[in-house]
Amino acid sequence: MMKNNITMRDIANKLGVSTVTVSKALSDKEGVSDELKLKIKQLAAQMGYRYNTTAKAMKEGLSHNIGVIIPERFTGLAQSFYLIVYKQISLLLEQAGYFGILSILSDQDEEQLQIPKIYAEKKVDGLIILGQISKGYIQLVQEMDLPKVFLDFYDEHSDIDAIVTDNFYGAYELTNYLISQGHTKIAYVGNINSTSSIQDRYLGYYKSLLEHNIKLDENLVISDRDERGKYIELELPNSDLPNSPQNMPTAFVCNCDQIAYLLIQKLNSKGYAVPKDCSVVGFDNDIYATIATPHLTTMEVNFEQMSSIAVKYIIDKISSPSLKLGRVLVQGNIIHRDSVQNVK
Repeated sequence: MMKNNITMRDIANKLGVSTVTVSKALSDKEGVSDELKLKIKQLAAQMGYRYNTTAKAMKEGLSHNIGVIIPERFTGLAQSFYLIVYKQISLLLEQAGYFGILSILSDQDEEQLQIPKIYAEKKVDGLIILGQISKGYIQLVQEMDLPKVFLDFYDEHSDIDAIVTDNFYGAYELTNYLISQGHTKIAYVGNINSTSSIQDRYLGYYKSLLEHNIKLDENLVISDRDERGKYIELELPNSDLPNSPQNMPTAFVCNCDQIAYLLIQKLNSKGYAVPKDCSVVGFDNDIYATIATPHLTTMEVNFEQMSSIAVKYIIDKISSPSLKLGRVLVQGNIIHRDSVQNVK
């Protein structure tokens, strides 16, 4: 049975090191190699060691809490992958001696530029903002006097530190793949004015068309949501001519797997079969990729690596508040499944 009062000495005895070494490793102080630090932190987590954050806070002036802010519109069941990412971040923070405090940013607070309570009440040492927020709220966050890292989006503010998947290159690769399979009439599905991710994925799609001398047909750029991010009914090109494959694109690049899933349902309702009549690719490799019929070819987003980088950076910035990290791109990977047909 696991002890509830695991001490630093217990950890030290297991590894054959001193308690001073354990203390330095758990406090991220110098004098311990990165390899040994990681080993000590992992063992501490496995043994159920709990940091005395109250004592540390009194000594260091830190709460050892990190706020994770997620806009309300990204927390519904349909977009619960952000909550999964939050769970991953929390586990990584705990291994490093911090606790993640989830703060849902309501639509109203975002619109009225209300600062989060966890900041106003000084409950956190830093913030990780997960998911796109409005330009006005970005400015508000930037004015907050504590370290912050933006995860899964960026915008024109060049001074923000952001970790994002390589959306541009991911969609570029997906579109290249469709073209290699003989497709030349390819649609893009996503509101390109909605988020930086959708914009970058659109630009990757467009670059692929340009490189293959395929003229962009603006009628094949299909909106999937309104300006607030709420999904709208998808309108197929030439939808007034059902069962007319010659008037339809042979392939669709969707900005996310959920939209690809909804698109397949829409195509089926109009009498089109995937991939026989139309090929469909998604982005994210989330649950919708495998509940779709057929299963989706998609771009897998490495959220584990993105979360790991975000946690490391926010802790580094707490230690060195003037540290600037810029924008970090994390590459994805195409997952080939059954939603694409070779039409050569």
